[in-house]
Amino acid sequence: MKVEARLLIIIGVFFAIIAGAYWFTSYETAGTLMLIGSTGLGLLPGAYYLWWSRHMKPRLEDDPDATIEEGAGEVDAFPSSSIWPFILGVGAFFAALSFVFGVWMAPIAAGFILSAAIGGTVESRRGGTV
Repeated sequence: MKVEARLLIIIGVFFAIIAGAYWFTSYETAGTLMLIGSTGLGLLPGAYYLWWSRHMKPRLEDDPDATIEEGAGEVDAFPSSSIWPFILGVGAFFAALSFVFGVWMAPIAAGFILSAAIGGTVESRRGGTV
């Protein structure tokens, strides 16, 4: 977790520096506030991960002397390809179209999204076949 924490903290510090430079060069509030929000999105999870990494045993990613063989585990099974993410995307597309062309497309979107949720759940329960 220390690797992820350091990466997120570096991202937060980067956005803080950019926010300060942006404020002093443009004096524009909206962009500065968005950059400050980006700073928070880097620093908050980074600080949480750093705090959490001190309360758990070190992982192999945190050990600089670790080898790939130490992190290798048993490979169980990989999920097969599925049509349900595509169906969910079609439902999201119809939901977006319902904002443009009218509410009459919302039931179509809801049908696609509901069938994708049910189909994906059934497929995951049965091990890849519906």
